[in-house]
Amino acid sequence: MSLMTHRAYWRWSAGVQFARLPATMAPLAFTLLTTATTGSYRLGGVLMSVYVATEMVCAVPVGRLLDRVGPSRGLPALLLLTAAGYAVLALAADAPAPVLVALVLLPGIAGGALSGGFRTLLADTVDDALLPRAISVDAMIMEGVLVGGPALVALLDVAGTFVPLAVMAAVSVAAAVLVPRRRGEPDPVESGDDVPAARLRAYLPWLCCAFTVGLLLSTIEVAPLPLVQRLGAPAAAAPVVIAVLSGASIAGSALYAWRGRTGDPRLFLAGFMAGGLALAADLGWPGLVGSVAVIGGCTGPLVATTSVNLQHVLPKNRRSAGFSLSFTVQAAGFGLGSLAVGVLPLWVTPLFGVFAAAIAGAMLVRKPGRSIGTVSVTS
Repeated sequence: MSLMTHRAYWRWSAGVQFARLPATMAPLAFTLLTTATTGSYRLGGVLMSVYVATEMVCAVPVGRLLDRVGPSRGLPALLLLTAAGYAVLALAADAPAPVLVALVLLPGIAGGALSGGFRTLLADTVDDALLPRAISVDAMIMEGVLVGGPALVALLDVAGTFVPLAVMAAVSVAAAVLVPRRRGEPDPVESGDDVPAARLRAYLPWLCCAFTVGLLLSTIEVAPLPLVQRLGAPAAAAPVVIAVLSGASIAGSALYAWRGRTGDPRLFLAGFMAGGLALAADLGWPGLVGSVAVIGGCTGPLVATTSVNLQHVLPKNRRSAGFSLSFTVQAAGFGLGSLAVGVLPLWVTPLFGVFAAAIAGAMLVRKPGRSIGTVSVTS
């Protein structure tokens, strides 16, 4: 079956995009809300920090709960709790700051494992032959969601400060309705609580790949302004860097989807290393645009390859927790990269991503037969 005519996939895709949209809307929505009610944007930043931290802390425990009850049953409940959290936050916008901080915990707790749960359902929505293409197409659509979320908030804010949060709640309800029914069942052989050490060792290289993606991307996405200022360009040139990164990422994902195969992650990690070294070397505009394009072009394929191989090494009854952990590790890499941009010389920060890519590549070289493109991993 072609992916373009795969109705179950497109239902899954609509559900996961609706589930992702509130998270992309939240930073600007929280800021506009608290600015309107308190006159300061700072409380919005605090709310967003608490929201993200709660998601990261709760992602794996809530993902484990999803594995126990089943993603097709657990995801609608989590999405409805997330919707309730956004709705209550909108209704209590005039409450004192500590109350708002406490209220933002609910969508954070419930939302931490949504990506992992939906990724688990994808394994039962498409077969293995279509999986690389399905993940790549999803990556391209996600780029639009990342850009569209803040733009939608700015548009909705014209109708009222509370409208973005109301739409975030409504979108979460729509995602709950679209959650597909899971066809697969947990493997009874893997039903115990202990995961063999060999499987954990097979999992670590892919966690390192996820961390590398977050770490190196943050160097570009958080620092477009200093990157262009280093070349003597005005601040208005900063969006060019993000446009090149996004365009290259979409192109790389499109090419990967067209091939429809699981590629060798070491090739994409080598691209990360080359792009990071060129970015650190400050080679002028050609170096900046070229390095950003190389990193962006390798991002989608590396994310897809990592995701496919993670599915191969994760036990069926641990996939929600495992995918949630990988998304959390990637977010941690992004956070550490953002911190490095804020406190270290600009030329140093890409080198951390280069080093992480080298470590991930070395881990994959040690046992390539187990880690790269395998159909299954046995312990």
